[in-house]
Amino acid sequence: LCFLMVSAVWLVCGVAALPAAAADQQGFRPIFDGKSLEGWDGNPALWRVENGAIVGETTPDNPTKGNTFLVWRCGRPADFELKVEYRLRNHNSGIQFRSWEEPDKWGKWVIGGYQADIDGEPFTGILYGEKYRGILARRGQETVIGDDHKPKVVGSVGDPAELLEKIDLDGWNEYHIIARGNHITQSINGHKMVDVTDNDKEMRRFEGLVALQLHAGPPMKIEFRNLRLKELEPVREMK
Repeated sequence: LCFLMVSAVWLVCGVAALPAAAADQQGFRPIFDGKSLEGWDGNPALWRVENGAIVGETTPDNPTKGNTFLVWRCGRPADFELKVEYRLRNHNSGIQFRSWEEPDKWGKWVIGGYQADIDGEPFTGILYGEKYRGILARRGQETVIGDDHKPKVVGSVGDPAELLEKIDLDGWNEYHIIARGNHITQSINGHKMVDVTDNDKEMRRFEGLVALQLHAGPPMKIEFRNLRLKELEPVREMK
């Protein structure tokens, strides 16, 4: 087992420390044990485990004043593939990767960085920069981000309306995020949603935290299950 101390709290990274034999045939290993939040760190009033899934929920009586996150404390993946099943009831969530914290500036359990967005019709599938350059690719876009920190659309990976039809907005879906060097792709249910090359030498990131989002605003519930990570041999640039 691996033990980490975060904000004077010891976290157990048992799942993350499983031997290589525990990985599946494709090389993915679980980062959530399906029973507890061991290895994860977030506001215990907002996050729990229920029916084999991580559940984040806000209510009228128990809101969050700002966006808050459940952070995986057992690694800072660089190049990787991440598969996560999710189900959203209302509002807005996302999966952070290659992300970071600034607790003195932002407060506890607040994250900035790349986000695979989950937000109903308008934004599910996009690549968003939480506290970090804004929208980097809309659903269906292939973009290149330049040194002006802005994405330029250079191609298409599909019609955004047709891609939306591949997503069950009320049920379970599987996100598949691949980050290799400065190249990022996001797929949902086997359909590529975005393809991004980050050539922004000042702001692009090659490693960082993985986290799950609860968004400020209306009451909401988000569920995550079957979180599996495959770390890859790092490269600096793919294109």
